[in-house]
Amino acid sequence: MADPARASVFVMPDSYFEADIVRLARLVANMFTRVVQHNDKLMTVSQKPTRFHSRAPPNITINDYLQRVTKYALLEPSCLLLLLIYVDRICERNPTFTISSLTVHRFIIAAATVACKTLCDAYCTNSHYAKVGGVSMHELNSLEVELLHMTGWHLIATQEQLVQYYYTLVRQDPTLVLQADIAAVAVNASSENDSHENINSQAET
Repeated sequence: MADPARASVFVMPDSYFEADIVRLARLVANMFTRVVQHNDKLMTVSQKPTRFHSRAPPNITINDYLQRVTKYALLEPSCLLLLLIYVDRICERNPTFTISSLTVHRFIIAAATVACKTLCDAYCTNSHYAKVGGVSMHELNSLEVELLHMTGWHLIATQEQLVQYYYTLVRQDPTLVLQADIAAVAVNASSENDSHENINSQAET
């Protein structure tokens, strides 16, 4: 757990609804980046291409791309978290599919499109999402259908799942700390002080 006393540590709210959207997008992008770096080392030439594969990695970082999608597609915090949940569900159902430098960008824009339609009362058109993601509308339509099939149309996440993913993201970043964790540390410290005082009091008597 990050030490909240360090000046470099930023305190994140317990509720993902209240999280700064830029920081949250960076956390999600960092997770995607770690997954890509791991999977790229394991990639083989014989891997079967999917609709999500590009011929070469796009000339934009995952963080810059996700920040762009978040800003111009108006992603809500829950939508960002749902991207990671979709990764886990798809990889569980489709063991041969991997998030790599060749698939991550198309996956992000397709997953963001589906997440917005799943969770938001109002969302943009596919032509807008396609423009934001740098793909044609025809391509995005195909990616969206492919993602729906790969998830088995399991698109909703519970509040508990969203909170779990949010807490995990924050706790994995040494520069961040949850407000709840600071409170827990304070409670434990107070309990330890009370115990020491009781021991000292008993020793004096």
